[in-house]
Amino acid sequence: MITVLLADDQDLVRIGLRALVESEDDLAVVGEAADGLGAVELARRERPDVVLMDVRMPGVDGIEATRRIVADSGLAGTRVIVLTTFELDEYVFDALRHGASGFLTKDTRPAELLRAIRLVAEGEALLSPSVTRRVVREFAIRPARVPRPHPQLDALTDREREVVGLVGEGLSNAEIAERLVVSPATARTHVSRAMVKLGARDRAQLVVFAYQSGLVVS
Repeated sequence: MITVLLADDQDLVRIGLRALVESEDDLAVVGEAADGLGAVELARRERPDVVLMDVRMPGVDGIEATRRIVADSGLAGTRVIVLTTFELDEYVFDALRHGASGFLTKDTRPAELLRAIRLVAEGEALLSPSVTRRVVREFAIRPARVPRPHPQLDALTDREREVVGLVGEGLSNAEIAERLVVSPATARTHVSRAMVKLGARDRAQLVVFAYQSGLVVS
């Protein structure tokens, strides 16, 4: 059973999400919160597999709540999916930087939302290559953001650095394999090793590290 926590300040949104999630035999809602602080407290008590987190909430917002959940060692198994009104919401990158496993727009089809919950619960990143490219492109043009190399960047081999940069561009393992003329298994191994060395929770966070470290070629 995959347990889900709902965090949104709109009652109707939470009611709709609960009805959808609980219509599935393998999913269960373990709590609802109307603000970020409540989401953090409930997450610590219930230890859900997945949190559906709205961005704009009163008091502690979804970004800060995500940061607190991800930083809590007792919630290492909890993944956060950020819900946003616009695909390129200005807060999306910050959500990913603070450890969200991905994001969905609120007009996502029900079947896609259910698929996303299951995907993230399995440890995958909910960040498609096309969306990754758009997110990185959007924030790469902002002059206020300067590269901040990851402290473990030097631990990567040259090939691993190259692979992290390609992940940051939004390439899938198959596309990385084609670009580097290696097998998909080899590409997957390079990605996995880089994630371990950089301490990335998932592929979404690897994208953030790639951008922050200046490994994404614009």
